[in-house]
Amino acid sequence: MPKVTRVVIVGGGPGGYEAALVGSQLGGEVTLIESDGLGGSAVLTDCVPSKTLIATAEVMTDVRESADLGLRFGPEDQDDVDAGVRVHLAAVNKRVLDLAKKQSSDITERVRREHVNLVVGRGRLDGPDRVIADTADGEQSLPADVILVATGARPRELPDAKPDGERILTWTQVYGLTELPPRLIVVGSGATGTEFASAYHALGCEVVLISSRDRVLPGEDADAAQVLEEVFARRGVSVLSRSRAQSVERDGDQVNVTLTDGRTVTGSHCLLAVGSVPNTSNIGLEEAGVKLDQGGFIEVDRVSRTSARGVYAAGDCTGVLMLASVAAMQGRIAMWHDLGDAVSPLDLKTVSSTVFTAPEIATVGVDQKQVDSGEVPARVLILPLRGNARAKMQGSRDGFVKLICRKATGIVIGGVVVAPRASELIFPVAIAVAQRLTVDQVSESFTVYPSMTGSIAEAARRLHGTGMIS
Repeated sequence: MPKVTRVVIVGGGPGGYEAALVGSQLGGEVTLIESDGLGGSAVLTDCVPSKTLIATAEVMTDVRESADLGLRFGPEDQDDVDAGVRVHLAAVNKRVLDLAKKQSSDITERVRREHVNLVVGRGRLDGPDRVIADTADGEQSLPADVILVATGARPRELPDAKPDGERILTWTQVYGLTELPPRLIVVGSGATGTEFASAYHALGCEVVLISSRDRVLPGEDADAAQVLEEVFARRGVSVLSRSRAQSVERDGDQVNVTLTDGRTVTGSHCLLAVGSVPNTSNIGLEEAGVKLDQGGFIEVDRVSRTSARGVYAAGDCTGVLMLASVAAMQGRIAMWHDLGDAVSPLDLKTVSSTVFTAPEIATVGVDQKQVDSGEVPARVLILPLRGNARAKMQGSRDGFVKLICRKATGIVIGGVVVAPRASELIFPVAIAVAQRLTVDQVSESFTVYPSMTGSIAEAARRLHGTGMIS
């Protein structure tokens, strides 16, 4: 009989559970070790909870900006949305946590159905071919032909800003709130910080966003960030640019955020969104020959291999691109590669991502900075959303479609969508990038009229030819 490959996976987030499903499908004897519930932080404390909260915030945004659609709230003599619509945060957060728990339960049921052995505990490597699981019943020693490390990451803390879970919070702790913060200070203007700033303002909070850079979303498309800053200014979100938090202290029922320039910002609560730290300490990685970078992230190649033979890694603990979709693909690739199936190395140029603000910002492929620097010769076209018929009908006035294509061939190599549901609208652009479609091929595909996707086809039509458009 052929030898069965023993696969041991440490961590049950997207990288871990997706790898377990593939490993079992390919005939491996798979054991998955997880202590906090399948789905990991993506399902239990991060992606699923935050986007569920944001879903409620989106409804509030639609309601608040519905006057142009002819809607009125409250008594005839009182045109005030807040008088007729309010948020019950305890109910919102209960739904958030219930949904996350249900999603984790569904994943667990699926994994068990696929004959994966689940071990509740914490795993650590005992060399490159054995994992020790610390469980409630003691240690389990699990020999392994292949190991996948998918231990994720946790919120980074500042030395002088320690979360207390009540007034000073990380993004994993906000779901314990039962009442809306009267004045929320968000420290950090990356994707997480801007998403929560956008959401809590829509829910009814006064929000101050502290950004250490000259604009919000410094890692995203500059044109998209400008749209979001204009929206924040119009809606009343206060953005303190070029401001860095030095310390956060609680003073009774308020918090004081001291900036490095000596200014103090006072609020009722503070949300820290200052990055992530990989969960790679004290789990036997370096002893097993697994190389870490200076930030503690596991170094991997494009098929998820680490420096130790037979040891792979996937997800946020690698720091490659901290998205659930990337984690899941890294896990699948690791199993395909080790168990002998056909595999294509991870290609980050085809990965689409979204910042779930209002409006959403979605991107894929080559970005504007690469074009402007001359790194990638390309043509760029920006088509404002305000000319789209469907956008007008829905009362959407902020955003655009940006397409980037090769100069000579017209092959689509990148794109940005800033719009409601941009996370859905980016998909046809992502297909074009992945399949190397030309702008002519995109423009010749039928779109529904009226539709937001019509702007994607229109942008492609305007890129027909070889002249520089910017």
